[in-house]
Amino acid sequence: MKNITISNTTIIFAFIFSSSLLFSCNNKAVDKQENQSESTNSKSPVEIKLTDDQIKAIGIEIDKISFRNLKTSLKVNGRLELPPQNRAQVSVLVGGIVTEIPVMEGQFVNKGQALATLENSEFLQAQQEYFSAKANLTFTKSEYERQKDLQKDNINAAKTLQKAEAEYQLQLSTFISLKEKLKLFNVNADKISPESIKSTFNIVAPISGFIKRINLFIGKLAEPNMPQFEIVDNRFLHIDLTVYEQDVSKVHEGQELTFSIINDPHNSHTATIFSVNKAFEDNSQAVIAHAKINHVDDALLPGMFIEARIQIDNYKAMALPEAAIVNNGEEHYIYVEQKSNVFRQIQVKIGTTDMGFVEITPTEKMDENMKVVVNGAYYLLSQLTKGEGEHND
Repeated sequence: MKNITISNTTIIFAFIFSSSLLFSCNNKAVDKQENQSESTNSKSPVEIKLTDDQIKAIGIEIDKISFRNLKTSLKVNGRLELPPQNRAQVSVLVGGIVTEIPVMEGQFVNKGQALATLENSEFLQAQQEYFSAKANLTFTKSEYERQKDLQKDNINAAKTLQKAEAEYQLQLSTFISLKEKLKLFNVNADKISPESIKSTFNIVAPISGFIKRINLFIGKLAEPNMPQFEIVDNRFLHIDLTVYEQDVSKVHEGQELTFSIINDPHNSHTATIFSVNKAFEDNSQAVIAHAKINHVDDALLPGMFIEARIQIDNYKAMALPEAAIVNNGEEHYIYVEQKSNVFRQIQVKIGTTDMGFVEITPTEKMDENMKVVVNGAYYLLSQLTKGEGEHND
């Protein structure tokens, strides 16, 4: 019995010792894992530093993150158009020989600015007739007033007064007619005098805008009723959007939209719908919605075809151009400017892609004012994966 007791005691101590040893080993393994985890979590961000020359050579470009509606939007096509009151073909009702053209195609001109100077003897004659009629009008009006005063005192006959009145009315109509005739030469009759009579007059711009075409040259006869200049005021460009029957109910005044030129999908612009037609287009189950462009730049021209996204609710997400996002296997990254010439890698998840932009969800908090590399990101990824560049720990 004693031996059995000793044996049992030995077994118990052996069990306690082995358990204690196992517990100690487990604790060491856990501590090792926790240390590795803490080491991983405390790992500094992946950064790369470039020189000014490298940035210039690579062509790195940075921009802010934008917020776009890439999911809940209606895709439509359209065309850039000008209202009829903002385009003009300039012609003359009275022709002449071109003596001067002080403007060039592509130049901006203001309404009333001289586009060309013409010479015509008919203009001389019209001025002479106008001043003659003006002088006769002054005389006949004075005579008419005198005869009215005499009639009050019964000094003259009624017939004499009637004749004076008829002469005055005739001269008045002639004067007004010749005054209007001078407008055909783009001349304000009230601003000329007999001393300023000349044989030349100007073709003037009826609207402000850019000269699209000039059909004249020095010495050419500018023929009446023929287009001599074409002017467009692109500042008033708007969009005509084609909206099909099934989508008409989704479109209304005041909606915001984003659009890009078909041949330049990466540069986007914004606009606001200001009216929607109330009838279908001929031979089409579609209506035209008109949108005002929020900012018209020189790259937008009448007749360009565009692709637009009309926002049908207020959902917006972080979005970047496709070139700003790079992938390494299944993971996607962007690069933000940490400080001058230093760029930090941030992992992101990607979502909807539309109009050259990709919806992103960063794996860490990002400030919307952060500057992101939108061109040259693949070079940064290459430098990091190859271990090149200067990394900041």
